[in-house]
Amino acid sequence: MYRRTAREIAVCLAYELKFTDLTAEDLLNNRLTPEAFASLSEEDELYHEPPDKEQESYIRRLVLGIASHSGELDDYIEKYAHGWKFARISLMASAIMRAAMYEILYMPEIPDAAAINSAVEIAKKYETPETVKFINGVLGSFIRQERGA
Repeated sequence: MYRRTAREIAVCLAYELKFTDLTAEDLLNNRLTPEAFASLSEEDELYHEPPDKEQESYIRRLVLGIASHSGELDDYIEKYAHGWKFARISLMASAIMRAAMYEILYMPEIPDAAAINSAVEIAKKYETPETVKFINGVLGSFIRQERGA
């Protein structure tokens, strides 16, 4: 499994948090098992292979970070989604942007460009071309303003 696959799994789990009463920790414990991956692998090739320890650690760090910083991340999304209220943004698009922003802010070992490029690639799988452009624009504005890039 590659980091991009692990990132996509983390985004899907962050998305799923919006539909469950489970804590992020409980959701991770339920979903990051060989049995859960085996049951989901028939529906989506993303779950074909369970993560190794390093990938699982990355997924856990990202999902727990998104959960604990969701208010801050949502504020950034709304700030840079010019003319859009946060409530109008799809849950998957917001999960993708939260993941990239969390990586940029709290995971310095991940290059900013890698976080944005991965977010755009994941968005291409789940969102319309217009939403992909929107996500890219929001993340680009975020980088320019918050990082001075």
